[in-house]
Amino acid sequence: MHGASDLTGIAIVAVAAVLCGMVMVRLRQPAIIGYIFAGLILGPNGLSLVDNRETIDLLAQLGVIMLLYFIGMELSLRSFRTIWKVAIVSALAQIGLSVGALYVLGGLFDWPREWAILFGFCLALSSTAVAVKVLEDTGELRNNVGRLAVGILIAQDLAVAPMLVVIGNMASESEGAILHMILEVALSIGILVLIILFLTRRAKVDLPFHQIVSKNADLKPLAAFAFCFGFATIAGVIGLSPAFGAFLAGLIVGNSAQRQEVHENAGPIQAILMMVFFLSIGLLIDLPFVWENIWLLIGLMVFVAVFKTALNVFILRLQGQNWQTAFSVSLVIGQLGEFSFVMAAVALSSNVIGPEIHKMIVALTVFSLVTSPLMFDLNKRIRHRAAGHISSVGGLLRFAYFREWQVTKRTSRTLFAVAFRIATWLQIRIDRMRRHAAQKLEESPIRKKLPGEVDKSAPPPEDAAMDASPPKKRKAPPKQPSARPDPEAPAAEEKGGAGKPKNA
Repeated sequence: MHGASDLTGIAIVAVAAVLCGMVMVRLRQPAIIGYIFAGLILGPNGLSLVDNRETIDLLAQLGVIMLLYFIGMELSLRSFRTIWKVAIVSALAQIGLSVGALYVLGGLFDWPREWAILFGFCLALSSTAVAVKVLEDTGELRNNVGRLAVGILIAQDLAVAPMLVVIGNMASESEGAILHMILEVALSIGILVLIILFLTRRAKVDLPFHQIVSKNADLKPLAAFAFCFGFATIAGVIGLSPAFGAFLAGLIVGNSAQRQEVHENAGPIQAILMMVFFLSIGLLIDLPFVWENIWLLIGLMVFVAVFKTALNVFILRLQGQNWQTAFSVSLVIGQLGEFSFVMAAVALSSNVIGPEIHKMIVALTVFSLVTSPLMFDLNKRIRHRAAGHISSVGGLLRFAYFREWQVTKRTSRTLFAVAFRIATWLQIRIDRMRRHAAQKLEESPIRKKLPGEVDKSAPPPEDAAMDASPPKKRKAPPKQPSARPDPEAPAAEEKGGAGKPKNA
């Protein structure tokens, strides 16, 4: 029963990945985003249908090796020679300035040096799979923008292997470990340069045993698989990263006479392992962590998009590209790449970062990949002929979003007018209610009583006494006539008569 449940789980994973991938393709987005959503749905934050993470992690590591294998296979070094100066200068400038900017930012927040280097590496790399897919959909893969973007992506991918070596050795602080890291990086770069020079200065090479393998259809997929993992094993034996060996194997196959044959036979295996790799990324996303840090993630996502786009525009403009070309290329490569997942995993296994930072890098990379269609839509808008005559980024943005800007202005004016009318009506109603309440209070016979004993013999206070104006002074009462007899009184009074007093 246990085996049956495992088979059921594999079937559910496969069906969910296919459905989510089809949805993304229908929306003209890369299928890898659908695989990430499938992992999110099936993982512990969703339906909790995938619990065996060990098997998934093992297949995901195989997927990383196959990813580098196919990245190397897709690199056309001969076409790269036409724009290698711009591509290499751009890639090196991106890496150096990104690490420098994150190092300065890390000093403000007291980050360790290793974090700044890791974050700078992740920031400098873009998604080759997503960018190439977008260039194919927009028909720009063969024009100047496509060639520049692909050239920069190739240069970035060439730098991945030395970066992985650096990250894997950053946890060691001893002088011997640092010297070993320098030697390992130098060895990897030296081997990479030698292979590139060998492949670009002669005709296409032939793979070993190709005459025997090409005659048997069953051996072709196995030979392609074995060639990849054979180089990965050799690299691991001599102390380099297995992913670096797979990348070198891809470079050799991609510039050989049997490239198309190997690509067709290894493609289905690579598609399955890549699906598992991005599915594992979806399983790693911690939704409660994302919700608790949602505003931080949004802020970091905006920083990544703005910083990468501005940096690439600045670098390409310094090399003589016009505003439209520089801005278009920068938008295509303005997202984080799938190698950020790989670097974060290597850093976690090397104890360079903790689980929380690993979750942050994974969530930020997923956010960047999911929101990248917005940047691609902007790239489509600025491909108009009129955009070629604009000499500033602000002018390009106003040109691209002119309709939205007009709609926003009209909508904001309408909303302001409606809000003003509502506020005015509420103010009038409140004033009426106040006047009505004051009038009722004046006409009410109820009076507030003061606290304490009340003198019942005292007359009730007049309404005027409630007035705040000072009371008026009372008139003095008239003086009473004196009780002494007046000596000058008339004789009639002396006789006791009740005569009236005379008028003066």
